[in-house]
Amino acid sequence: MANSVLQQIESTRLALIDAFQKEDWERIGALDSSCREQVSAAMADSADIEEALREQMEALVEVYRQLTAACVRKREAVGEELTLLVKSSQSAKIYQMFG
Repeated sequence: MANSVLQQIESTRLALIDAFQKEDWERIGALDSSCREQVSAAMADSADIEEALREQMEALVEVYRQLTAACVRKREAVGEELTLLVKSSQSAKIYQMFG
């Protein structure tokens, strides 16, 4: 069972990377739930697979670090777009007042 859990975690990690590259946020959410369940199962079996589990966890941490950074960049980009839209709308209203 230990190898099966590690293989599931590896498979989920690779799927997360693929979904991240495709910016498939819904799939990332679903995979995140699966990943949490798999990690919980792995922690229960961790006595048998401690070193391999540590390596998988480090790889998952890296994927989540990249996902978090991408989310922050997207949030900032959306914020900038909203700011530009507001400024554009305000400029249009001023133009209409004097035009």
